[in-house]
Amino acid sequence: MKKKDKELYIKFYQEMQRLRSFELKASELFTQAMLAGNIHTYIGQEAVAVGACNALKESDYIVCTHRGHGQCIARGCKPNLMMAELFGKQTGYCKGKGGSMHIADLNRGILGANGIVGAGLAIGTGSGLASKITEKNEVTLVFFGDGASNEGYFHESINMASAWKLPVVYLCENNKYGVSVCIDRVCNVEDIAERAKAYNIPGMIVDGNNVFEIYNAVQKAAEHARQGKGPSLIEAKTYRYHGHYEGDPQVYKSKTEIEKWLNHDAIENIKKEILSKGFASEEELKIIEEKNKAEIEEAVAFAKDSPYPDVREVTDDVYTTDNERGVVR
Repeated sequence: MKKKDKELYIKFYQEMQRLRSFELKASELFTQAMLAGNIHTYIGQEAVAVGACNALKESDYIVCTHRGHGQCIARGCKPNLMMAELFGKQTGYCKGKGGSMHIADLNRGILGANGIVGAGLAIGTGSGLASKITEKNEVTLVFFGDGASNEGYFHESINMASAWKLPVVYLCENNKYGVSVCIDRVCNVEDIAERAKAYNIPGMIVDGNNVFEIYNAVQKAAEHARQGKGPSLIEAKTYRYHGHYEGDPQVYKSKTEIEKWLNHDAIENIKKEILSKGFASEEELKIIEEKNKAEIEEAVAFAKDSPYPDVREVTDDVYTTDNERGVVR
């Protein structure tokens, strides 16, 4: 047994458990009408964010999706500031003005998300172009969903990145559904990664519930980009356990399908591996889980105790101004 292997297994388990704890608590709080606005949880997809973000360097960038809590935390965002943002509090990452779908932290290279399906593909491509122009050895990882792969942003962005060999990794989290529409009904190719052939770039398909497959694939794609060889398209086949939004009855899913994916849960999979390899005991893993839950409870307390934004700041951070003339544009 290599010490490095053990450390990586434990690290991935801890981080995925942390994401799940945050999202389960956010879902609970939403049902209690305690959060500002709607939320879209990441429950079931934790392996994608943890594997991908751990494969990047600190100087790299990511672009999130509307289902981006897990992506932000995996990249290093603090749960207390995340939770404060969900509560609409001043101590949140966007001072309570962004909410669930707009969390950003430039100090960690998180360029944020937005409510426009697929728009992050264009933003990430622009980030890659900026890195190439400034000759910085940076890579931008773009998270997007299967639904976004049928948007014009997808084709335009990847075409541009391919033509100009931009350092971008496009990571499709194929959780099978765009809102309530199964990707199989609206796409005539079985694998979205097949579309990489149209732009003459590498295309990879990975098990989105296997954190190590994602970790290795993103590492390979990032190195490809750093060498000036251009972008890659990775498709991680995964599944969202909750609906498109909290409260979605998911009548469009069959019980058989749900049970199939629940039996292939990423966290349970790595837990079994850790136990079988002797990397940790049941008691040690339970301690990790309890620590994560305690951290999230502390985050909730922090958010509740934080103040709301001052009404006098309602237009701050919303408009840009000409500093010389003080004119609002």
